[in-house]
This record gives sequence, structure tokens and C-alpha cells, in this order.
Amino acid sequence: MRSLLLTLLIVSTALLLGCADASSGSNQSSDPEPLYEPDVDISALAEPDTATFGGGCFWCMEPPYDKLDGVAATVSGFSGGHVEHPSYDDVTAGGTGHIEVVQVIYDAAVVGYETLLDVYWRNIDPLDDGGQFCDRGAIYAPVIFAHNDAQRALAESTRDAIAERFDDPVVVPIESFDAFYPAEEYHQNFYQKNPGHYNRYRQGCRRDARLDELWGDEARAEHLTDAS
Repeated sequence: MRSLLLTLLIVSTALLLGCADASSGSNQSSDPEPLYEPDVDISALAEPDTATFGGGCFWCMEPPYDKLDGVAATVSGFSGGHVEHPSYDDVTAGGTGHIEVVQVIYDAAVVGYETLLDVYWRNIDPLDDGGQFCDRGAIYAPVIFAHNDAQRALAESTRDAIAERFDDPVVVPIESFDAFYPAEEYHQNFYQKNPGHYNRYRQGCRRDARLDELWGDEARAEHLTDAS
């Protein structure tokens, strides 16, 4: 009974502190905030390229890519919808068709797209298209947005390989990239700005626990910050 109560408490905490509630330090107002403009100098990159992945809460998709050599920046935002320049409130209210994504700007001469895919698969639940972990709904659905034919071919190839590992079907679609809209500034690098909130959310959502179940020793679960 004590174990059940503890589990319920953790899940309740995750829902209260979830990716859909960034009020801690967000300074939200009724007026839309200006779009975030990442300060990325791509002039030093030999072969700059871009990848776009939906893997549930975008806060949690930044850390694994930020750790990779060759990644210049990660930007949290929205793709796949029909409304231009949506705010976070617009997307979470529904009706825009957007999905939370992370856009990865990387040096293709240092890190390949196939490596980014390897990291992607091991940071999501590929068997769940109703959301990811404790975040439910279409805006948290997993998806790979391919920027070109080469990315699509690699994404499809790795998806086929991943599918052989599981009894249940892999339900991650691969769609053509159209547009990307950065989320407000307070969402960017949230795990660094608000490590306590981020850690509690990630643990309470059982994200890493599920990744361990799916991927075992391959799970990329080292994404908690040092602060608590």
C-alpha cells in the first residue's frame, strides 16, 4: 500500500509539474511573447544541417543532443501544423495541428544524421503514438520530420531495424518537413534554467524508467541536471 501511495504521489507531481506547465519562472502574460531567435553562428560549421524530431516534451529532447559533439544548437518549438507563428498557448489549446519538436542544428562533417536517429529512438517510446510517457495528446506524439530524401531514407531504414526488436508495432510516422516555429524563450534550455522543476518532472513522468524498460543498457537516461 505504501508503495502504491508513493507511486500515485510521484505521478501526481509529474502532472502538476509537467511539460504543459512552465509557469515556474516563465513570466507568462496575456500578450504573446516574441519568437525566440537562437544565437547560432553556423559560419564555423563545415557542413551545417538541420534535423527535426518530435519526442514528447521538448524540454527532454534537448539534453541528449546538446551532449553530442558536432551539435551547434537545439531549439524547442513546433512543427506539423497549419497556423503560422503559433504561441505555446495556441498549441496547447489545440486546433493548430502542431507537435512539440526539437530542432537540431549540427555539423554534418562531425556527426551524421544516422547518429542523431540513434539518439532519437533511444530517447522515445516508439510503441506509443498517443503521446509520450505521462504527456498525452497529439501535441506530444512522436514523429520524425525529414528535411530531404536522404533523411527520409535513413529514418525509414532505422525504423525498420527498430521494429524487429519489438513484438508491438513501431508507430512513429516519418513526415516531410514544412515549417518550424521556435517556442518562447523561457522554454529554451529549460533543463538548464530550471533544473529542479525539470528533474522532478522527468522523474515523476517516469520517462527514464520507461526508456530503461524499452532499451535496457542502451537507454540514454543520463539527462538529469546536477541541481535538484
